[in-house]
Amino acid sequence: MTTFDKREQGFENQFAHEEEMKFKATARRNSLLGFWAAAKLGLAGAEAEAYARAVVISDVEDTGHHDMLGKIRRDFDAKGITLSDHQIRRTMDELMARAVAEVKAMR
Repeated sequence: MTTFDKREQGFENQFAHEEEMKFKATARRNSLLGFWAAAKLGLAGAEAEAYARAVVISDVEDTGHHDMLGKIRRDFDAKGITLSDHQIRRTMDELMARAVAEVKAMR
């Protein structure tokens, strides 16, 4: 194996590792967001866990957080919870920072 091949392999391994960490952090953020929204909706225990799973699934079904945000928005509106999309997105950003830190700590 040449030096170039070794370097290429190293970059490929680094890219794969970074993508895996990004996936884990996003999944963790989505779960945290689901539990946050569940608490706002007054759900606890098994109901909160089921709701958090539903939020995670809504993101998996269609990549991008639009479906996940839409689900939370509809559920908040149905319960009369007055949080703006901006506030929900800000919470998503805060939870992403937390999720990244948690994933890095698990390495």
